[in-house]
Parts: sequence; structure tokens; C-alpha cells
Amino acid sequence: MTNVFLGIGGNLGDRRQMLRSAVTEIRQVIDDVRVSALYESAAWGVTDQPAFLNAVVRGRTSLPPLQLLDAMQAIEHDLGRVREQRWGPRAIDIDILLYGTEIIDEPRLSAPHPYMTRRGFVLRPLADLAAGLTLPDGSLVGEWLTTVAQDDVRQIEGPGWADERDIEINDG
Repeated sequence: MTNVFLGIGGNLGDRRQMLRSAVTEIRQVIDDVRVSALYESAAWGVTDQPAFLNAVVRGRTSLPPLQLLDAMQAIEHDLGRVREQRWGPRAIDIDILLYGTEIIDEPRLSAPHPYMTRRGFVLRPLADLAAGLTLPDGSLVGEWLTTVAQDDVRQIEGPGWADERDIEINDG
């Protein structure tokens, strides 16, 4: 089993519910899921769009990297993701941030995620789950967090926001 970290976000529709639905679906694919607090931030890249909600999901999987990518893209599709514009508005986005300690450079997948250490909206929730985590290059998540602007990243709910209290989960 490989430890994975996924970044989830969205800025269209009922953002919180969309992320909660994504977590529910992710739990069907990976094991031992933990979810960070929920954050709101301004859009990154293309800035003329609504604010995003973001979180990070940690779990374990036996899926190889590209099969995990396919599974995450299937969840995005099932939840209504339409790919129209790079860094544009979207109902849901699921990025593989880290796949164990592997460095992956494939046409369809790069891990660690190439922009991860430049985005406060990724590093803040990642630090919730693993501030002391050593990245494949030997640096620490917590160290990167001190290097990025975070003034537009605000926590809006604690780690329990994705709890499945009222959603039935089929564990097997």
C-alpha cells in the first residue's frame, strides 16, 4: 500500500457539498482516508473567477499511479467536471499531490504535483495532515508553508467537515 495525498477543490455550485461528495467517492477507492480542514482562497492562475474551497485528502492505495489518476478523473467526471479552460472555474478538481515518495514524470501525471509548493491553498491543508512530511526532494511540507503567501487562504471549517455522519458508506 502506498500513502497518497490528494488536493481537492472547486468553485462552482454548492462548493462544500461537491467536495464532500468527492471525499465520499474517494473513500470508495482509497483506504484509511483522513481529510484536512476546509479552506477558502482566491483563484490561482486565472484570477477572474469565484473563490475556491480546498482541502487535502490523505489515504493509502494499492493502485498504481496512472490507475489512481484514472479513478480520480472518473470521480471528477461523475461529479460533473467539464474541462474547458486550464485553471478556469470548475465544480470539482482532484489532483494527486504525492504518490508515496515516488517522483513521477509521465505525460499524464507529475508527482509531486509541480505547483504544490507554490500554492498556499494546497500547503495549508497538507500541513494540517502532515506538516513534518519529508517530500521526495528532502524538503519538509512545513518549510514550504513558510515560503508562500497565505493571506488569501482562510480556514472556514475544521477537519470534521467531511464526516459521513449522514451519508451511508458501503465499506465492502
